[in-house]
Amino acid sequence: MVQVAKFLQQYNLHWAEVRNIWGPYNTSQPMDKIREANRILDEHGIKVSIEGTGFFKIPLPPEGPEGQKILDKQWELLAASMERAKAFGTDKIRVFTFMLGRGETKTEKAYGRIWELTYEAARRAKGFRLAVENIGGGYVSTGAEAALLFKNVKAENVGLTWDPNNAGESGEQSFPDGYRKLDPARIFHVHLRDYKHQDGKVVWTKVGDGEFDNLGQLRAMLKDGYKGTFTLETHWRDPKGKMYSSEQSLKALLDVVAKV
Repeated sequence: MVQVAKFLQQYNLHWAEVRNIWGPYNTSQPMDKIREANRILDEHGIKVSIEGTGFFKIPLPPEGPEGQKILDKQWELLAASMERAKAFGTDKIRVFTFMLGRGETKTEKAYGRIWELTYEAARRAKGFRLAVENIGGGYVSTGAEAALLFKNVKAENVGLTWDPNNAGESGEQSFPDGYRKLDPARIFHVHLRDYKHQDGKVVWTKVGDGEFDNLGQLRAMLKDGYKGTFTLETHWRDPKGKMYSSEQSLKALLDVVAKV
């Protein structure tokens, strides 16, 4: 954790998305570990932009008693997430809207349940903002599906962690097409990186080596009045390791930011 904080400080970065700390998800760590992590960040002048959780990152539970048991565990996870977000000093919690199980297809009935459960999550999370991440294999994977979320769940504390690269992996021209379907006011947080199509599939790349228009996306968001936070979510892995990969993509992304 100290190494990460020093890395951010080295590049004059003052915000961090917190997901895993010392290995496990932050929601699996006891509160004394949360307070220790927050102390380290604070000592290095870094604030927590958003708490990353795995809330609703599961297949949609079946209706009935067995499904209710699964949901009860998710509500416990949401409660733990809120406790940790408060300790980190952030009101933003990264969440999901369920994943497709094996052999499942997206249906209106499933979406209806998801919207109801998302409303219930918003009610329970009063005082916090739930930033749904669009993700490949999820019921909300693209800008178009995020717009569907916005249309059906109008709770003020439900918004988006916009990940245009995930949307691109899911087959959408995420910028400008997918982005233009969104209400910018409901974008709470953004994930950035880069990707390209190779041999019929999407592969992650160092920022600048792929096909995603990070500069265009950033300029559009600033023009639309976005004042929120961004996370470089590397994914690309150079043989030299995770830290090297992150640093190379960060340098390239900062070059993009300088042109905005």
